[in-house]
Amino acid sequence: MLKNNIQIVWFKRDLRITDHGPLFESSLNSIPTLPIYIVETDYWKQPFSSKRHWSFIHDSLKELRKDLKNIGQNLVVRIGSVKDVFEDLSLQYNIQSILSHEETGNKWTYDRDNEIQNWCHKNNILFNEFPSNGIVRRLKNRTVWSKIRNLRMKEELISTPTNLTPIIKIDEGKIPFKNDPIFKNNHSGIVQKGGRSEAIKILDSFLAVRGKNYTYNISKPGVSEQTCTRLSPHLTWGTISSKEILKLIKTKKESLLESEKKIWNKNLTAVISRLSWRCHFIQKLETQPSIEFKCMHPYYEGIRENNFDIDFYNAWKKGLTGYPFIDACMRSLNYNGWITFRMRAMLVSFASYDLWLDWRKTGYHLAQTFTDYEPGIHYSQLQMQSGVTGINTLRIYNPIKQSMDHDPRGKFIKKWVPELANIPDTWIHEPWKMDLYTQKTFNCLIGKHYPKPVVDHKDAIKQAKLKLALILSKDGYRHGSNIVLNKLVKLDRQIKFYSIFTPCIDNMHPVHNVNAFEHNSSLKNHLVTTCFYL
Repeated sequence: MLKNNIQIVWFKRDLRITDHGPLFESSLNSIPTLPIYIVETDYWKQPFSSKRHWSFIHDSLKELRKDLKNIGQNLVVRIGSVKDVFEDLSLQYNIQSILSHEETGNKWTYDRDNEIQNWCHKNNILFNEFPSNGIVRRLKNRTVWSKIRNLRMKEELISTPTNLTPIIKIDEGKIPFKNDPIFKNNHSGIVQKGGRSEAIKILDSFLAVRGKNYTYNISKPGVSEQTCTRLSPHLTWGTISSKEILKLIKTKKESLLESEKKIWNKNLTAVISRLSWRCHFIQKLETQPSIEFKCMHPYYEGIRENNFDIDFYNAWKKGLTGYPFIDACMRSLNYNGWITFRMRAMLVSFASYDLWLDWRKTGYHLAQTFTDYEPGIHYSQLQMQSGVTGINTLRIYNPIKQSMDHDPRGKFIKKWVPELANIPDTWIHEPWKMDLYTQKTFNCLIGKHYPKPVVDHKDAIKQAKLKLALILSKDGYRHGSNIVLNKLVKLDRQIKFYSIFTPCIDNMHPVHNVNAFEHNSSLKNHLVTTCFYL
C-alpha cells in the first residue's frame, strides 16, 4: 500500500509557534505536517527530572495544542522512546523529513538526538536541526561565538505560520496528567504557571511596572520574586525566545519618555546583559559537555565524593541546617521552585564548603527543584560555586552576613522558618546565641524546636581552605588551570594575559609577576572584565 508523505516537526524545549524555525519551514510546502511532542519515559527516570518540570510543560503543551489547532493541525502526543515512536510512524507514513531545534541539554538528550540522526540517515530521512537562540553547535573555539550570537539576536523574528497542511485521521493522543505515575513525585509546593500566554503576560507586567526596581532588588529574596522577570522557566522550556524578549525590550527603550530613562535604562540593560550571559553559560556546556559529570580541573576529582555526609545532605535539602537564612532560602526554593541567583549560589557554596558535599549530588536535588532547570547554566554554576574550575575565585558566602545584608529584619526568615517567628530581630540571624532563659521566653529551644547549627561556619571554612590549599600546592596545578582556560577561550591575548596574572583563589593563590601587573593599568582594567566573564 502506498504510504502518504509527511514531514515531522519535533517539539522539545521550544513549546511555541512564534519565532519557531522548524515549524515555519514546514509551512512553506504542501507536505502534511505532523507536529509532535514525545513524553520520553526514560528521560523522566533520570535523577535531574521532576514532576515540577512536567507540571510546567503540561501547561505549555495544552496551550501549544490550541495554537497549532488554530493553524490547521493539532499537536500529536506520544509516550515512549523517540526512536520507537518514529519507527511506528514510519510504518504508517513515508516520512520525508524531521525538523527540530538543536537542544543543548544533558548528555542524555544529546545522545538521544545522535541516535535519531543516525536512524534518519539509515532510513533516508532528512534530519534538519535549527539553531536555538544564541547557541552555536560544532563551534571549534569561542573566538567567534559572541559575534555569531549577537548577529542572530539582531535578526527579525521568524514569522508565525498561518496555515499547516493537516494530516487526515491521526490519533492525537492525550497529554498525561500532572500527577501521572510516569513522573516522579519528588517535589511539594507550587509550580509557576506555564504556557506562552503566561510568558507574554509576565513580560508585559515586567516592562510596565515590575522592572523599575530590578537591579535594586535582584538579590533580595523577600522581594525579588516580584521584581525579577520570572521568565527563566519560559526560556528554559521555550514558550518564548530570547530574541522575542530582546525585541520587546528594545521597543520599550525606544518608547521611554526622557523622565523615565533614568529609572528604566539601567534595569533594561541589566536584563539584556543577563540574556547574553545565559547564552554564554549554555554555550560552555555545548562546547564542553563533560562538565555535567567531571570537575573542570581534574585535580578536584575525589576531594569530596568519599566524604559525603548523608545527614548533612538531608539537613541541607530540607532546610534544617540550623542557619536561619540558609534554611529559609532552601524551604522557599523547595516550595516555589525558584529563588534569586545570589541565594542559589549561597546554597551551593554552603553545601560545598561548610558541609563539604559533592556538587554532583547536591546538583540533582537543585535540578529537580528548579522549575527553570537549564543544564548549561546549572552545571557551570555548580562548578563555579563549588570551586572546582581551577580558574575562578572561591565563592564562599558567610550565611550570617548574607542574612544581615539581605534580610536585616528577618522577615523572610520568619516567613519560611516559622519556628523562629517569635524571635526578636537581635537574635534572628544567630538564634543559637540566645541563653536558655531567652529561648524559653520565646518558646524556641535550640536543638528541640529548631536545630543547632550542623557545623561551625568559621571552623568548617578553615578546614575547607586547608583542603583546597593542598590541591593548589600540587605539581601541575597551574598547568591544569591553563588547560581549562584554553578550552574555554582559546584567545592568544587572554592566554598571554594569564601568563602575567593567575587568578587569586581567596588569597591563597599568589599573583605572579606582580610588578608587571601593578604597573599596567590596562591589565588591571582587563582583569576586572576577564575574570568576571570567565
